This record gives sequence, C-alpha cells and structure tokens, in this order.
Amino acid sequence: MTMTLADARVVTPEGVHDGWLTIEDGRITHVGRGTAPGPGHSLGGRYVVPGFVDIHNHGGAGGSFPTGDAGEASRIAALHARHGTTTLVASLVTASLGNLARATSALADLCEDGLLAGIHFEGPYISKARCGAHDPALLREPSVREFRELLAAGRGHVRMITIAAELPGALDTIREAAANGVIAALGHSDADYGQTVAGIEAGARVATHLYNAMPQLGHRDPGPIAALLEDERVTVELVNDGVHVHPAMLRLAYRAAGAGRTALITDAMAAAGAGDGSYGLGPLKVDVVDGVARLADGPGAGSIAGSTLTMDVAFRRAVHELGLSLPEAAEVTSRTPARVLGLADRLGSVSAGRQADLVVLTDGLEVAGVMRHGTWITEP
Repeated sequence: MTMTLADARVVTPEGVHDGWLTIEDGRITHVGRGTAPGPGHSLGGRYVVPGFVDIHNHGGAGGSFPTGDAGEASRIAALHARHGTTTLVASLVTASLGNLARATSALADLCEDGLLAGIHFEGPYISKARCGAHDPALLREPSVREFRELLAAGRGHVRMITIAAELPGALDTIREAAANGVIAALGHSDADYGQTVAGIEAGARVATHLYNAMPQLGHRDPGPIAALLEDERVTVELVNDGVHVHPAMLRLAYRAAGAGRTALITDAMAAAGAGDGSYGLGPLKVDVVDGVARLADGPGAGSIAGSTLTMDVAFRRAVHELGLSLPEAAEVTSRTPARVLGLADRLGSVSAGRQADLVVLTDGLEVAGVMRHGTWITEP
C-alpha cells in the first residue's frame, strides 16, 4: 500500500520546505517539493517532523517501567506515542539485582515485540552522594560479573547503563559495556574532571541528564560537566522541562555540544500524562505537585524524581525557550538520539529510506497526528 502526504511543510535535516512525501510498506520512499504528483492525504500546510526518540524514560500514564509489568509498559508507550514518541527506551532505577533481572527479562519480551527500543539501567552503579531519586541502601559498586548477568536477562536488548566513573570497578564495567555494544553513560556521579575523562577514555559516550546529579561547573575545579561538554565523542542528555535545568544553562550546553551531540530526553515517571498525586518510582514514593515530581520521604526527601515531561513539550520548548530552528529541534529530539542508539540509518529524519515514523505539528507546534511504521496512531 502506498500513501502520499501532501500540502505539508516538511522539516528535513536540510531545512523546511513546502512539499509532500510518499510512504510504502512502512517506509518513506520519496520526499518532494511543491505540489504532489497525484492525489494524497492533505495535511493542510502543517509541519511534518520525524517521530521523537526518547532514550531515557521511566514511565507515564500512571505506570512505571521498573515494575516490569507488560500492561503498564503498553500504557506508557501508548501515552508517549500520542505525544509523538515513536521510539522509546525503557529506563529502570536502582533495585535489588533480582528485581532488576526480573524487570529486564519482562521488558526484553516487549523489545522483541517491537514496542520498546531497548532497556536502560539507571543504577545501581551510581554514587550515594549524587543518587537523587534512588534508594541509597540498594546502591552497589560496579561489577563486571553482575553486569553480565543483567545482560543475559536482557537477551540482547540492554541499550545503555549509567555509571558513576569514580566508583571502584567502574572503568572495567564501562569497558565491558562498550565491548558488548551497550552505551555506557556517565551520571549520578561525584566524579571530578580527571575521573570523568578516565570514564570517557574507557568508552563512555553519553552524559546522563547533564547538570543534574553531578558536581557543578567551577572555574578552578571544572568537574564532570566541562569534561562531558568538551569531548566530541560524548552526547549530552538534557531535560528541557523548565524545572531540571534553567534555560540559560541549556543554551550554554547546546552552544558547546551543538545539535549533533545534544539529545533531549523526558526522564518521565508515572505521573507524565496522569496529573498530580502520589506515585512510585522503583521502591521509592514520589509526590507530584503542579507537575513537579519530588521524593516524598527518606534521606533524599524533596529531591527531583524524574519529570512529567513529554517529548512534544520538549520540542516546543527547544524552539520557544532555546531559540532552535525547526531542523535543529528535530535533530535533538530525533536524529541525535537515534544515532546514539545506532539507528540513524533507519529512523530519526524525514528522508527517503527511513521508517515512516512521523509527527504532524500545527503552527503552534502542537501534535496534530502521529504515524509509526507507516500506520497512523493519531490521524490528522
């Protein structure tokens, strides 16, 4: 079946143009300018951008990936898909190794079904001093042997692991991750500049939610942020929700890293799309008030505990708050995170040969339609 989308403003890596595109068997086959050569589905001049790729997401719609519950995971994916996320990595939080392995095995089934694009371990190999919304009693020193057990539970679907570079065993575990095709990310870390550089040299290639849960920039003690921003091999995650990071600091990071090394993420938890209230994040209780999630009790009470962000909001904020062009906003929400996952040859841009994962946006950059693999989730 061939479908033509006409009367569109197509956002490509090269720019924005009035045009059309054709889709066949779930893939984009042509992207053209001007009037479509035949009849098609008119988009009425709306924008078409690539489907969003979220590489750090804990939940939404009242559900949480760390439970490993298939029904919850399906609701989470559906909620974020309605907001334009067509490729989604399920992020787990610190838990016992047994619980992590069980959740990983269950989520691997959903990866095999194509619902999820992989699994991310955020913990347990992180710093007690910078643990944020993680149970400090469950944190552990990195272990290659344990990591291999978690990899086995994931059956090839573990995509990323966040590690604090300063911990004993961290560099060996980073090397093991890289050797197995798993992205090593540095974060929830008390590392100094030199320790962070050592983590990068060992193979780490992503900064987990830059600025958050790490020492801040200093002119004599630059810390991890400077090391992560200055290394061309590192992609930096940023939570663009107006809570995690001030827009001025987001702009600073973007100027240092550029669109090719910046990946906007949601770091969403169960309250995304579900409203204020009390929720769980792994074993911890989280209260959400006015859309801001914070730990309810324990030693980290009051700490930010994920977000209620969706990627369409991150896209709009990238344009309105950070001043990015539409192609730049599409790059940081789609193309760059797709490249991080090794999927940029399949998705992440509105280009011939790519998967037909598309978001239709109004003039106000609100979602009017979402297509995944050539099938409408929400038809404009």
